[in-house]
Amino acid sequence: MKLHIIRKRSLWWTISALAILSGIVAMFISWQQIGTPLRPSLDFVGGTRIQLELDCTQPNNCDEPITPGAVRDVLARQGLEGSSIQILDDYGVSIRTSGLTADQRVQLQEDLAAEIGTFDPNLTLIDSVGPTIGRQIFTAGLLALIVAFAGITVYLSFRFQLDYAFFSLVALFHDVLVTLGVFSILGLLLGVEVDSLFIVALLTIVGFSVNDTVVIYDRIRETIQVNPDRPIDDIVDDAVNQTLARSINTTLTTTLPLIAIFFLGGDTLKYFALALIIGFIAGAYSSIFVASTLLAWWRERSEKAIPAVVDEVEG
Repeated sequence: MKLHIIRKRSLWWTISALAILSGIVAMFISWQQIGTPLRPSLDFVGGTRIQLELDCTQPNNCDEPITPGAVRDVLARQGLEGSSIQILDDYGVSIRTSGLTADQRVQLQEDLAAEIGTFDPNLTLIDSVGPTIGRQIFTAGLLALIVAFAGITVYLSFRFQLDYAFFSLVALFHDVLVTLGVFSILGLLLGVEVDSLFIVALLTIVGFSVNDTVVIYDRIRETIQVNPDRPIDDIVDDAVNQTLARSINTTLTTTLPLIAIFFLGGDTLKYFALALIIGFIAGAYSSIFVASTLLAWWRERSEKAIPAVVDEVEG
């Protein structure tokens, strides 16, 4: 069965626009609430994160779940009102606050234990990152993304033509914005934070997506060279259908291991895998339904414009 991409391109563009718009709205709301479009982890802003979990082997220690209000009262007594609190499975809590000394961390844990209950020392996690290191990580990650986009633009401009490169970049921005938007929504609803691994995920998504787009564009270019008088819409439809199985199989085989990592890989890799899953699916979608249809739309407009100019000159 042949998939008619061009015929329903307005639908594909509408879906992409809604997905991106939802993410932009979420990032705007996040900016209003916490001052950043995504909820940053300690990797970027610096500070101290303390993760505690009640010791349920102690009698009556887990009779009641931890409430944010009880934790916030303890933090307020120590002058840490602006701290971020996240409840983990009712009997655990993750607190992100400004940088604390060793004595301050011990005092905070003792006050929390007195208010809430005894915590399991084997499940206690404490991370500290300086603000200078956080800014360096963010700057390096942003620079890496800019260099990646610039390199891809130069390569595609030489390999194909400038319009190919431009619409490839549009598709890449689509993938990045969709991923950013989903994580902004998750940050608002579930308190999900982005760390340095998120930058690595974005770079991986960019590489994966442009590879899929290049395969489709290469088939379009080959067909144009063989049949230059053939309508561009038919060429794009055929090129997408000829590479569709490859695109789906590649995306499927890469996302299946990532799904396993998401469920079985632990907290460290959980959201890294989720970012890749979202980005890879968005990348396959943009390569098939966005980059190809935009190129066909542009070439169709260009072909109509050239005869009109010629007629004016002859007249």
